Amino acid sequence: MDSITLENYRCFGSRQTARLAPLTLLVGPNTAGKTSFLAAIRALWDVAFRDVAPDFRGMPYDLGSFQDIVHQKSGRGGQSACFEAGFEYSLITEMYSGVMRFNATFENRAEAPFPIIRRIARDDARVEVYAQEREQQSIYWQESHEEEWHSFPFDLPTYGDAVLAPLMLLTFPWEAIAEQYGDALPANTEVSKNLQDLINEITRRKLSPQPFAGAPIRSRPLRTYDPVRPYRDPEGEYIPSYLASLSRRNPDEWQKLKGVLEKFGRHSGLFDDIEVKSFGQSGGDPFQIQIRKSGKRRKGPWRNLIDVGYGVSQVLPVLAELLSAEPPPMFLLQQPEVHLHPSAQAELGTLFCSVAAGGRQLVIETHSDYIIDRVRMDVRDGATGLKPEDVSILYFEPGDLEVKIHSIRIDEAGNVLDAPHSYGEFFMAETRRSIGL
Repeated sequence: MDSITLENYRCFGSRQTARLAPLTLLVGPNTAGKTSFLAAIRALWDVAFRDVAPDFRGMPYDLGSFQDIVHQKSGRGGQSACFEAGFEYSLITEMYSGVMRFNATFENRAEAPFPIIRRIARDDARVEVYAQEREQQSIYWQESHEEEWHSFPFDLPTYGDAVLAPLMLLTFPWEAIAEQYGDALPANTEVSKNLQDLINEITRRKLSPQPFAGAPIRSRPLRTYDPVRPYRDPEGEYIPSYLASLSRRNPDEWQKLKGVLEKFGRHSGLFDDIEVKSFGQSGGDPFQIQIRKSGKRRKGPWRNLIDVGYGVSQVLPVLAELLSAEPPPMFLLQQPEVHLHPSAQAELGTLFCSVAAGGRQLVIETHSDYIIDRVRMDVRDGATGLKPEDVSILYFEPGDLEVKIHSIRIDEAGNVLDAPHSYGEFFMAETRRSIGL
């Protein structure tokens, strides 16, 4: 995704657009809407690329009912009747290069937000889908801004559970529709042609995994684990079983992952070695996660994960997700620096740059200046190949019952550009106070 647009959503009242990049860092005070922003990204993905209505209460985001999500215009309960969210992303194929735009309007359905209108556009070709009753939707399209909108009702029962599908045009039988509604269609039906690349791209993305959304607090470590089926979860509770299963079933892949985990551990100062210690030969036997930190001349003792403090156990799920062999295309992470020493926080910044430079998109909520500074320096030094335009810093500035999102850039020297006066004001005030100014 290249940008996100929000209006009347949570603390974002007026319409505003924020730039996303391969690596996007969300910064700002508590309760400024950063978590709500992450939840909007996942919801938009669900509406656009999956056959489900978005769950705004799904872990790790529980935003409440529709009344809790729609923007409150005043402290006396005034609220909007709907909210909007949308995104843009670059579409590059052999036949076309341009920008795709998607937007949804959400209204209250059974106390939950429901995408009552979905819009998709590329160049001048636009399609709108209006949800009416459960069994029927109305389709509108316009091939250029000069033409009138064309519309027809579309019956959904034959699509079964696809009633809540994000964009019925993904599977539209355009030829059959043209035959049935020939008089209602324009003489030159270019919708299918104009949008074919777009439809193919969205259909392809429907097959890709949902963005991984990480919780701000990961699961606590255990002294001994019993194997469970390794299904992804926001708190990383499945990670120990995932590591154990990998070590038993795919030793070569485990050695690769083990190597990159240990590389991060050494650079961050957290640990030098990691292993899975099994108490038996079968896959159902209990096991432990152990780590070792060594001196300059001697190997240190192996220690249980639970005995080395919360820092390692809290960052391990983040590392395993980012460095796994089949990661999702997008990561939505909250405060990955929790319980980490500043040197380890800085090393996370380098890891984020490397992952983003490798083709994944990361959107990270953080309160760590060490992560931000490392990202700036790595871009300046060309350490990972990430370029200045590949980084976006979104600063969430609270105002009068609303929050304004500032899209901040960095230059080739790692300098912060376009930052408002309030960005970093607290740290500057503390610095002046420390030197007696």
